[in-house]
Amino acid sequence: MKIVVLTKAAVPLSSAIRIDPKTGTLVREGVPLTANVWDRDAVEFALKLRDRYGGEVIALSMAPPSGIPALESLIGMGADRAILASDRTFAGADTWATAHVLAKTIEKFIPDYDLIVAGEETIDSTTAHIGAQTASWLGVPYVYYVYDAEIKGRTLVVRRFLEDEGVDEVYEVEMPAVVSVLKGSQVPREISLSRKLDARERIQIISNKELDLDPECVGLRGSPTVVAGMAPAVYPPRKKIVLQGEPGEVARKLVEALRQEGIL
Repeated sequence: MKIVVLTKAAVPLSSAIRIDPKTGTLVREGVPLTANVWDRDAVEFALKLRDRYGGEVIALSMAPPSGIPALESLIGMGADRAILASDRTFAGADTWATAHVLAKTIEKFIPDYDLIVAGEETIDSTTAHIGAQTASWLGVPYVYYVYDAEIKGRTLVVRRFLEDEGVDEVYEVEMPAVVSVLKGSQVPREISLSRKLDARERIQIISNKELDLDPECVGLRGSPTVVAGMAPAVYPPRKKIVLQGEPGEVARKLVEALRQEGIL
């Protein structure tokens, strides 16, 4: 069984996130990247299935070369190998164009896949689109918020939890299929240093030369998302009022001040 895990080399800190003012896209070149934390749930989910049913786990990412360390860490977790789709033609892609590259990479380099696993969302853009859009490009079933699964022949039986509704559901889908894993539902295993030592040798880097995708369908030009405009967040100035007295008295003063402001 071949399990593909869709991963992202994400910007780890909100303070490091920069937006290109001309394109409205995340700047990732020259920015330190790390494996998206919720993708580690997806990798753990895939590794559990491999441990139980056998097979191979392949991490797949679209990123600049600075995304290689993120894939090395996932191989350190236990992924068997990784593929990095990296080309300047892919730069500036929204989720639709990114999913297009990922799907075409799977079709060409892992055509005999059985299951594709994605994290619920990323820490730097939190769109939660990639799993569904990759499934759409490939024309296969998709289930989200999954936390457990078992395989019966070519049938994947998954359990998912809908937090807002408080509902636990069971689905049966025919493989190949795509699932996204409920964030926080797994306990990712530790990264092994011994596995990381030869990780670079198990990463295959491909460009658009191998994929031969239409430049009009990838990257910024292939992205239907349009950022109409951006403006910096403006925070109201503080009034710097200090309330003094006993705790009960201060509490009453605070309530009265909030009433005068129309907050209460």
